[in-house]
Amino acid sequence: MLWTILVILLILWALGAFVMPVGGALIHLLLVLALVVLIYQLVAGRRVP
Repeated sequence: MLWTILVILLILWALGAFVMPVGGALIHLLLVLALVVLIYQLVAGRRVP
């Protein structure tokens, strides 16, 4: 589920950055959200129950 969100956010970021370069703050916000999701997934995946 988190990987799906990560991919969607990265695609939206790429579209916003290269196709429609309007709203720079929103583009960077999407990038930061994607990185947070990626880091969370990596950290949560390494926990041992």
